[in-house]
Amino acid sequence: MPTHPTAADLSRQLADNVEAFCRRYLSNGHRKGRWWCVGDVHNTQGESLYVRLTGPSSGKGARGKWTDAATGEHGDLLDVLRIQHSESWRGALEEARGFLSLPQPPVSERARPLPEARDTTDSARRMLRYGRPIAGTVAEAYLRSRGLEHAVTQPALRFHPRCLYRLCRKDPAGPDTYHPALLATVTDLSGAVMAVSRTWLAADGRDKAALRNPRRALGNQLGHGVRFPGAVSDLMVAGEGVETVQSVQRVLPGVPHVAALSGAHLAALILPPGLRHLYIARDADPAGERGAAILRRRAEAEGILVTDLDPREDDFNTDLRHLGPQDLALHLAPQLDPNDAVAHLRFEEAAESITA
Repeated sequence: MPTHPTAADLSRQLADNVEAFCRRYLSNGHRKGRWWCVGDVHNTQGESLYVRLTGPSSGKGARGKWTDAATGEHGDLLDVLRIQHSESWRGALEEARGFLSLPQPPVSERARPLPEARDTTDSARRMLRYGRPIAGTVAEAYLRSRGLEHAVTQPALRFHPRCLYRLCRKDPAGPDTYHPALLATVTDLSGAVMAVSRTWLAADGRDKAALRNPRRALGNQLGHGVRFPGAVSDLMVAGEGVETVQSVQRVLPGVPHVAALSGAHLAALILPPGLRHLYIARDADPAGERGAAILRRRAEAEGILVTDLDPREDDFNTDLRHLGPQDLALHLAPQLDPNDAVAHLRFEEAAESITA
């Protein structure tokens, strides 16, 4: 290695030691197949930033390259150090030289090659074949416990009676287990299945299963969502979770809804052509607010009118369960465009569901 390596030389050397780099500077993340997943370049908790651990030293698919699904930012490992050092290239270069001169040998890639990456989109489609209608199952009990009995007949939702839960690195040691699960179908704008979300449930359906992470997705989520159709084409409500958007659709049944499944994926949601007005059903937490803000900027740049819908408590499903559908409709009414409220908000149906 030359005495004064160039930035390009340092970038290549960092990429040659990508996993050791991630374990030091992105230590709140974890390895996931051929990727290192973490919240962002500042090493926060989460999984929206992906660092490639394998691949050629340069060009397409090079190791050490990263992308943040929540913001669209991307770069190499030297860019991680630059951002962590408040945009200082000098600080980044010094840190890179220090890291590369550590006396212990760098952590190399596995001696044996990783197996070929599975097509997880195909895996998601295969899993959905095991799904069955929700009526009369544990999943129906779960949805009713959340005030979402209207969602039982939604085509995007299915039930898996015995869904495998594989332990990950962060789980306590033990065997893999099987639990009933609510499946949610993630599709692209054409309706093609791209992923499946699994919510593992307790045996009686009254809550989620007692697992460290009872919700996971399989397949290609980025840009896609769980779609619940409506009668109008120029309006849409987008939110994070299935329970959030189904709570809103209970009182706005004629409007299409889409659940992106996380704040990061909400930010990256691909919007349909012809959309005039987008309502974003926000979750009242930093990740939800950040994802909603990014989606707002993207939509407004396309000339789409955007309105945030804010819950009274932490999310709209909590509001539905605590307020009831009629008061949820009253809470939403002043946040909607008056014409949309008159045309689509269903006070009468909400009131009937209370007395039924």
